[in-house]
Amino acid sequence: MRFCSVHTHSICCDGKNTLTEMARAAYEAGAVSFGASGHSHTPLPEDEGCVLPADMSAYRAEVLRLREACAGQMDVLLGIELDNCADVSAEGFDYWIGSVHRLKAPDGQYYTVDWSPEILSDCRWEVFGGDAYAMAECYYTEVRKMAAMKPTILGHLDLITKFNEKAPCLDEESSRYRAAALDALHAADPDATLLEINTGAMSRGWRTSPYPARFLLEEWRDMGGQVILTADAHSSDAIVYAYPEAAELARAAGYSHAILLTASGWVPEPL
Repeated sequence: MRFCSVHTHSICCDGKNTLTEMARAAYEAGAVSFGASGHSHTPLPEDEGCVLPADMSAYRAEVLRLREACAGQMDVLLGIELDNCADVSAEGFDYWIGSVHRLKAPDGQYYTVDWSPEILSDCRWEVFGGDAYAMAECYYTEVRKMAAMKPTILGHLDLITKFNEKAPCLDEESSRYRAAALDALHAADPDATLLEINTGAMSRGWRTSPYPARFLLEEWRDMGGQVILTADAHSSDAIVYAYPEAAELARAAGYSHAILLTASGWVPEPL
């Protein structure tokens, strides 16, 4: 099975390797295309050094240099992961990943839902009085807004569950939780957006299965949507982490193929 790696992070944001090292790892793994998708700039001071600068000209130039260097061997795509707190746009990029990482409290404080179980717990108790389902509903309201913007890829749809396997706070089988998640998914346009099957939390030791949950994948299939396998790689050794498991989840949810994001557009690849 052919594959691509288009959800990746380098030292341009919060990754561990250079763009060149990430692209080399993708090529050596056999990827038909590599996409750089640095975290978008936000106005939050705590993000300084972990996201792209507001002036992305150097980032663009380096990705385009890699594209030229890899011509004839592997497609190199210029992408960005646009955060719900971003103060930049995805205009001029080959593709963009729409993701929600933070919730904003009434007092203006931001809580990052995927940074640590402790921060997520603080958010639950300090903002929502311990009601984890109210927290999830707030999160999925933000996801719904992002999905409605028609990103090329909807990023880690149920990121709010990143720590739920090791530090449970949500019953993912509950009707209240599922209603919020499905409502967000229904805002996405299957003709414009791919849903990623993301193995990032697996490579970082928090999950034993990819995002998103199977019920969401099955609903997306029924909506006529398509999926793409991604590693959300923050280091070169995770460039295609657990792709066989991601493909197996896709097959179990009823998909016969995944999409490759290439310089020629969306290319279906049998699973």
